[in-house]
Amino acid sequence: MMIPKSDAVRLFGGYGLELNESRYEKLCLYAKLLTEWNEKINLTAITDPEGITLKHFFDSVYPFTLFELPEGASVIDVGTGAGFPSCPLKIFREDIKLTLLDSLNKRIKFLTELSDALELEAECVHGRAEELGRAPARREKYDVAAARAVANLTHLCEYCLPFVKVGGIFAALKGPDGKNELAKAGNAVKLLGGSVEKCVEYALPNGDMRTLILIRKISPTPEKYPRPKGQMTKRPL
Repeated sequence: MMIPKSDAVRLFGGYGLELNESRYEKLCLYAKLLTEWNEKINLTAITDPEGITLKHFFDSVYPFTLFELPEGASVIDVGTGAGFPSCPLKIFREDIKLTLLDSLNKRIKFLTELSDALELEAECVHGRAEELGRAPARREKYDVAAARAVANLTHLCEYCLPFVKVGGIFAALKGPDGKNELAKAGNAVKLLGGSVEKCVEYALPNGDMRTLILIRKISPTPEKYPRPKGQMTKRPL
């Protein structure tokens, strides 16, 4: 389910990531559970060992080496799906406190089993971001909100920034068009209390292009956000 250990160690190690025995074993178990559950529910179209290793695991962890993720940070992964990017990240950064949010209960069941099997101690939450982002127990409670391949950046800011504490950061993991999305999302970033801190374009080892967008929360999100999904679609910020 994973590429051979020696190849994986070289892949991660070449980018400054230590893949020790424990981490490799956890990633192997992750890949096994992912492919088994994928036969029952749609989790991923990528099921080959090379694809899982590079496009899921490496692609989830590497972006978090491009900025300082505080020790013991509380992280919410919005629209996490099969647990990307935060579950592979948690394997490398055991210190973070992880919340997994997804709107599909079947995926939450997978994530709960995954968290137990890998001892991630993640809080798995079933719900919609636009609703939980208004809940007092969740609103502006996290050091970091992360999202990968969920929605365009304008909508993603409205989903994610309400969860972030003032002073915290929203990390958006985007594809090659990330910079163009950022150009269109400037108004949303400002309205929701954010400020663009960094936009990094980089390539995976296979040449696929990626963009990491970091948005710092500099002021509280106005109470009217996030809006219901229908309003976001009809009147994007």
